[in-house]
Amino acid sequence: LYGFRLTFQSVAAIGAPAIGIDAAVVAGTLLLGVLLGRALKMDRDLALLTSTGSAICGAAAVLGAEPVVKAAPHKTAVAVSTVVIFGTVSMFLYPALWRAGILGLTPEQMGLYTGATLHEVAHVVGAGNAMGAEIADGAVIVKMIRVMMLAPVLLVMSLLLTRRTKGGAGRAKVTIPWFAFGFLAVIGFNSLDLLPEAAVAGINSFDTFLLTMAMTALGAETSIEKFKRAGAKPFLLAGLLYLWLLGGGYLLSRWIL
Repeated sequence: LYGFRLTFQSVAAIGAPAIGIDAAVVAGTLLLGVLLGRALKMDRDLALLTSTGSAICGAAAVLGAEPVVKAAPHKTAVAVSTVVIFGTVSMFLYPALWRAGILGLTPEQMGLYTGATLHEVAHVVGAGNAMGAEIADGAVIVKMIRVMMLAPVLLVMSLLLTRRTKGGAGRAKVTIPWFAFGFLAVIGFNSLDLLPEAAVAGINSFDTFLLTMAMTALGAETSIEKFKRAGAKPFLLAGLLYLWLLGGGYLLSRWIL
């Protein structure tokens, strides 16, 4: 149902710069997350979930990656908490930096920067609206292009993970994220503009409810003890990725436009 928030027309309207910066941010964040996870000697599944959430669309990306990674529920909850924390910080930090004139970006560049680096769609909407409609509109579209990248990322992730086999023997079973293809199909259907706006708005509200219930269910499977067991490393990884998003995303925004 998340696909009802997107259309292929909105992607085409904003053009190649948005696709380029999103691809660079997603690929760079995932690669850096995997390397940092190894350097920190972190649990592989937790590092991958945290990196996916930071790279694409926060909690929704973590929840989407969970069945592909086959991670334990408490690891998913830890990864979700990291992206929520740093995304919320950004929602207040970006407007403050913009109003202070510290970044030196044009409204178009700021829209690219915001959409390409903030974690959740809600964070982008909140920060964008605080900086004005001109920035908000571009930022949301750039963010939605990032969301669309979830499907191919999950497919590639599934194929790469199947290369690992237990004890080096046997063949691993490919986990195909069929829901990701359904996600793209819904975007295509929504692009045809066959449903009235009220119906789409209702579907989006229901989608938000479902995401909330999924996160609530994660909470029911999690305890403080499991967070203690995970330790500080997931939050350190998320913090390092956040610094990359702040600095790398800024440089890319200035370079592309």
